[in-house]
Amino acid sequence: MTRRYIDPLAQVWLGAARRLGLEVARSADTYASTDGRGRLTIAIDADLDADDSLAQMIFHEICHSLVEGEDSFKAPDWGMDNTGPDHDWREHACLRTQWVLTGRYGLRHLFAPTTDFRAFWNTLSGDVLADRTDPSVQRAITALRRSDKAPWAPALHEALVASAQIAAAAHPFATDPAPLWATIDPPRPPHPTGLPAGESTGTCGTCAWRHDQRGAARCRQANAKIDPAWPACERYEAALDCLTCGACCREAYQAVDVAARDPFVAKQPAYITKRGTQLQVLRDGDRCAALKGGAIVDAKITPYACVIYDDRPKTCREFTLGSANCLIARRRVNLSLGS
Repeated sequence: MTRRYIDPLAQVWLGAARRLGLEVARSADTYASTDGRGRLTIAIDADLDADDSLAQMIFHEICHSLVEGEDSFKAPDWGMDNTGPDHDWREHACLRTQWVLTGRYGLRHLFAPTTDFRAFWNTLSGDVLADRTDPSVQRAITALRRSDKAPWAPALHEALVASAQIAAAAHPFATDPAPLWATIDPPRPPHPTGLPAGESTGTCGTCAWRHDQRGAARCRQANAKIDPAWPACERYEAALDCLTCGACCREAYQAVDVAARDPFVAKQPAYITKRGTQLQVLRDGDRCAALKGGAIVDAKITPYACVIYDDRPKTCREFTLGSANCLIARRRVNLSLGS
């Protein structure tokens, strides 16, 4: 014998891992771990649950890398501490990412996670990115945006497409007792705009990114005309709440210039700085010094607030909720999908 058989799904995901710079090893001494030097170790088949597969395990670990970022490839176990206070919401972010990605291809049952967090997975339904006050939602949005960029793209999406093709071919042959192949759903057709279909009960007409231009309804996410009656796409947001966002005060501007005659100068001199001859609003690191909030407390992000809101300068007063600039700022802080 000069060749050996490998399960087709395993072949796909071993190849995807290799394209991401990961060599996969099997061991009875660990369940799943990375060494930060390009090795991903997965438990042997005998130690996996009956509905697990090597493909599903690799996919789950890749989703962890999406949540933690490109630098996580250089850290053992993606830089996660499974005893730390942030561990649970990071795991939840990984599962929300899996939910969205597998939902596009009808693979949620085939690639459902194992371990204690399966209970959380089983509670997921509908739009799992709706609650922007949940840090796991914000991190999942970050992960999904990363999935379209190197090093994950195009290997990750090509592996999902191949998995869906294998699953679709196996599905008609599934017999009792029902194997996982019997649980395959047909991939959802794309939204009429070409974006991935969504799972919210909303419509284009109730989306925060719908706006009217010359009498026609348009979408800021798709940059296209829309029918307000269309069902929501994956990027749907029902409403924008400044208290859960603060993006305009964090990433909308590198600096906010203030005219010398703006009442803000006299009313809030402590928040003014001078750069050359130009007056600007004082910044504290990557945000306006007047912006408070945004900490994670009890697995929720504390509300944002401007402590000088009533006296804010002209530039801030003219910033429009739901505008193109608003969308850009929200994307920069990973509160909205898209590039």
